[in-house]
Formats: sequence, structure tokens, C-alpha cells
Amino acid sequence: MQRYLLSRLIQSIMILLAILVLVFFMVRVTGDPAVLMMPRESSPESLAAFRHKMGFDRPMIVQFADFMFKAVQGDFGNSLHYKTPALPLVLKRLPATVELAVGGLLIAVLVAIPLGLVAGSLPGSFWDSVARGLGLLGQSIPNFWLALLLIFFFAVRLRWFPSFGRDELSSLVLPAIVMGLPTMGALVRLTRSAVLEIRGEDFVRTAYSKGLRSNLVYVRHILRNVAIPLVSVIGVHFGYMLGGSIYIETIFSWPGLGQLVEQAIGWRDYTLIQAIAFFTSLAVVILNLLTDVAYAIIDPRVRYGN
Repeated sequence: MQRYLLSRLIQSIMILLAILVLVFFMVRVTGDPAVLMMPRESSPESLAAFRHKMGFDRPMIVQFADFMFKAVQGDFGNSLHYKTPALPLVLKRLPATVELAVGGLLIAVLVAIPLGLVAGSLPGSFWDSVARGLGLLGQSIPNFWLALLLIFFFAVRLRWFPSFGRDELSSLVLPAIVMGLPTMGALVRLTRSAVLEIRGEDFVRTAYSKGLRSNLVYVRHILRNVAIPLVSVIGVHFGYMLGGSIYIETIFSWPGLGQLVEQAIGWRDYTLIQAIAFFTSLAVVILNLLTDVAYAIIDPRVRYGN
């Protein structure tokens, strides 16, 4: 187990270093970063002054070494728009994004897993049809279109929920549903197919032949094995929710990292974009590491095979 955890930790560190390299070059691969960051009507003198202020006139290797040294300390420079350090601005918006992601994940898990378990246990039933329909909708409906649809019916017509902002708990309902629907579709399909597959395994038939009660077989053998693929999928989708909520946060005016990215792109605030990109990647890498640990705890074959 220790060897497995050490290998995953080393892999995570290498991934983070690679992400830092990508973050550094993403504003330099298209040319002069000063031209990208400054307004288009800027004079050559203003560009030269800005280039010198940001250090873009230094040799590339010196810029890279300076960036890496500061980045590992959490220093990505000052935001060009706010004129303050970029990382605290990211951390200030983080709780709102985490709240939205957790809300969407809870809705997805609480609906998809029980429905998938019932559908897998009763193939061809009404609940099986509901599960397959939900899985299809979750994987095919664009989230921005669903967001506008929910706002129209539940915020404008029925006035049950606010259409924007983060003022109270009811503000979380609509964006969390939109955020959780793709994950809900993936989880319900995975749970259903896993139950159908595991029910036909030899060890399940052996458990029944020994005279074990159906509910005991379901809990000890079926549910435990269904949890193995679910853990990895939930971890991946939660990381996607943290980093891929830009459209949802913009539509619902949710003050999180997604909205901050949209604003930073409009402001050409590449310093802030770099901080957001790295911090979001860091969160995803940590989630994947925790997912690997949970996977090894649930499935002994993983930790003993490494």
C-alpha cells in the first residue's frame, strides 16, 4: 500500500510540474505576451514599458526560472485588472465553486445511484426505463440550454427559485441541478450496467447457493463491487465540476472561479488566468490522488498489484 501511494504521489507531483510548464507557455506560444495583455490601441512606447515591467524582455530561460520559483510559493504575480496578488483572488472565489460542485454532486449521487441499483436489479421494469431515459438525457442535453430552460420555468414563470446570485440556499438549487445532470446521467448508466454484470458473476451465484439471504448477498457482494467503478467516476466528475463550470456560473451570475475566468478573459488578465488554471489543475490532481487512495482501499487487487 505504501509503495502504491508513493508512486501515485510522485506521479501527481510530476503532473503539477508539467502543468506549471504549460501555464507558463500558454501566454507565450502565440507571440509577444505584452501584445496580448495590453489594449490593441497601445503605443509602441507603452508596450515597451509594459514589457519591461513584466520582465518579458528578459531571456526566456530566466523568465521560466523566475516563474517556477515564484509559482511553487504560490506567487503568480498581481492581477492586471485588480492590481492585487492573483492567488488570493482565486481563493476568495473558491468557496462558491466548491459549494456549487458539492451541491451538483450530491444531487447526482442521491438520484443516480439508488435509481441505478433498482434498475439493475429489475431489468425491463418501469424504473429501468426511467434510469435509461435519465442516463440518455444527462449525456445529451447541453447544460447551457438546460440552464436557460430552468430559469424560464422555475424562476420567471413559477418564481420558485432565484434566477441569479448566491444570496440564499434556494439560489443553489437551479445551478446545482444543471451542474449535476451530466454526472447523474453517467452514474445511473454505470450503476445499472455494473449491477447487471455483477449479478451474473460466479461468486454471486455461489453466495446464493450457500443459502445466504438476498439482501445480505446484495450488500456484501453486489454493492461492494459496484462501488469500485463508481469511486473513480465520481472523483473524475467532481474534478470536472470544479474546473468546468464557467458557462453555468456565468448564466446564473454565480460568483465562483468559472465566472472569474470569464471576466479575466474579457479583461485580458493573463496573470489571473494563469493562477486560476494552475489552482484548478491542482484541485483536480489532488482529487484524482484521493480517488486512487479510495480505489485502493475498496479494491485490494489495486494495492497488492503495485
